[in-house]
Amino acid sequence: MALAERLARRSPIYYGWVILAAAGSSMVVRNAAASLTIAVFIFPLSDELGWSRTLIAGAASLGGVLATLASPVIGWLVDKYGARLVLASSIFILGLSTMSLAWATAPVVFYLAYATGRVIFASPIQIGASVVVSRWFIRTRGRANGLLSLSHSIGMVSFPVIASLIIASSGWRSAWFVLGLMVWIIALLPVSLLIVQRPEDVGLLPDGDTPDPSTGGDATTVVEEPEWTSKQAMRTSALWILAIGIGLLFVMQSGINVHMAAYFRDQGLSASVAGLALSFNAGFMGVSSMIWGWLVDRLPARVTLALVALIMAIASVLLVAADTNAEALGYSGLFGFGVGGLLVVPPVAFANYFGRRSLGVIRGIAEPFTSMGQAIGALLSGAIFDITGSYMIAFMTFAVIGGATMILVMMARPPKHVSEVAKAQKT
Repeated sequence: MALAERLARRSPIYYGWVILAAAGSSMVVRNAAASLTIAVFIFPLSDELGWSRTLIAGAASLGGVLATLASPVIGWLVDKYGARLVLASSIFILGLSTMSLAWATAPVVFYLAYATGRVIFASPIQIGASVVVSRWFIRTRGRANGLLSLSHSIGMVSFPVIASLIIASSGWRSAWFVLGLMVWIIALLPVSLLIVQRPEDVGLLPDGDTPDPSTGGDATTVVEEPEWTSKQAMRTSALWILAIGIGLLFVMQSGINVHMAAYFRDQGLSASVAGLALSFNAGFMGVSSMIWGWLVDRLPARVTLALVALIMAIASVLLVAADTNAEALGYSGLFGFGVGGLLVVPPVAFANYFGRRSLGVIRGIAEPFTSMGQAIGALLSGAIFDITGSYMIAFMTFAVIGGATMILVMMARPPKHVSEVAKAQKT
């Protein structure tokens, strides 16, 4: 903290951007446990160790279930002890668990190591990074979270490529070890030394604002915003509408993304086109994060989230008819554009609705809906395909879910805090 405080006071730029860069480093390296990264290990692990692909994928599912259980606790830890401690310990554990996979030749060891990484991926880094960034920015919260999402996209593209190159040259054991080292090298020092919970802790204001002279230069006076406790937030319909709506959109996200490559192959397209479509999906997701961040700073969060649902629903319908190379690339890119908003808008919505006071706990309450949505979507698509022999019903179902979610989230109006109601009654 002493180093961060000195840097914050002497920094020629607003220290919130340093916070964003440090938090962004954790979002980059969490991709050591991403689904696209494990995808490049499935063949060599199956080939050398004789494991089934179901067995390997099961470790990711286990991690998702455990992350659902861990999220409420993680949110409480972020509020109680700060994002710096949560992120630093998470990065250390992620690097260690990733490196240990180099020696995981027994299924139980593999499950223990990889599931640990998936928990870190889905819960503490996701919650800790977005919460601390949302505490340093208010007016430009959307753009800041857009940059944070972009850092995740950078890792999502680079980690699988790096792993593939190392596997080709030195084998899968070396690849796991190098990825684990990269986690430590890229993120451990930034999150350990630079992260500060709130700008007020180092005498600053959100967004780099200057103190109001009328308050005597008191830098602890923050921009007016709601201050909800977690118990108060849980009594509002807005919290649960947002959580359910976001969970439904993640049902769509995982249900389509996990099966997209297989679907395009079923449509008669080549493996290279299917792979390129996934790249388009990831690329548009990264680029769109800045656009969605700009939009949510200017439009109500519920309206922006409804637009996300609309685009994802339209893309789901279009994908049903995608049987040419151009259609596969275009529609997968459109879906990725929508998913980019799904990564940016929710953190901003929760912070705008309920303020910074108990944001970690509130995010921890809502995050299990995301984890469960991801688990349900992938399984639902697979089950429908196994029963019908086609993904058409699954994709049309997701389109209906997207339309219903668009209507649902529009009902999530910002709740009135008790203090606001009392103030209105007095006037």
